Amino acid sequence: MSNIDLAKRAYNIRRHAIRMGAVQGQGYIGQALGVADVLAVSYFHAMRYEANDPRWEDRDRFLLSIGHYAIALYAALIEAGILPEDELETYGTDGSRLPMSGMAAYTPGMEITGGSLGHGLGIGVGMALGLKRKASDARVFTLLSDGELGEGATWEAALSAAHHRLDNLIGVVDFNNQQADGPSTEMLSAEPVADKWAAFGWHVQRVDGNDIAALVNAFDAARQHPGERPRVIVCDTRMCKGVPFLETREVTHFVRVAPEEWDKALEALDAGRPQS
Repeated sequence: MSNIDLAKRAYNIRRHAIRMGAVQGQGYIGQALGVADVLAVSYFHAMRYEANDPRWEDRDRFLLSIGHYAIALYAALIEAGILPEDELETYGTDGSRLPMSGMAAYTPGMEITGGSLGHGLGIGVGMALGLKRKASDARVFTLLSDGELGEGATWEAALSAAHHRLDNLIGVVDFNNQQADGPSTEMLSAEPVADKWAAFGWHVQRVDGNDIAALVNAFDAARQHPGERPRVIVCDTRMCKGVPFLETREVTHFVRVAPEEWDKALEALDAGRPQS
């Protein structure tokens, strides 16, 4: 798939997310808009899966460690054809398969329940180790946040992955420098983040997470790296990417969107729609 086609997929993911946010009038829309390019490249370039069989044994696994990013993953699953588009109208409602925080028991394509932050990478280590022992060539992609780099369990998992030479594990860090109490680099800085991952024995890349071409190259390099070690891609992303008036909001961890602003957000996103 070409980079322009991937950009269109990212645009669609953003649009699905905004439409879901409008259903409840809330949601972690800033993160969904920011990480849409990463999800587009993951699902439409890097990963192997069957849309009509989310439990296909030979699939690559995509683990959402950051449970409150569920709206972003639902948008990607809709775009991938794993979930029907009309189901987004049920987002966050009673009995929906799309609860506001992701739960594996509810949603096809949701591999883990990731509400307790800091555990996704550890689960990824277990899955990757299990796949190795089954002689499977499937990969495990684990999306985690920069805030989760302040969790000790994340670094225990990183150490374990290197110890077990899990070259089938690809960590993806959404580094948007935001968490509930403020910028993550001011709360408990992980910088120099690339050096830390390298010190733990990982193959490391750091890229602009809103640059499709850079992401494609990074995912290709991660998959093709010949060493027997886990890989991580640190993606610097911009909260609310694609909706300029939301990008400038001072508080961006949980963006407040007024009722009349959801349609305006769609209009702003549509104005920047990728053209072939």
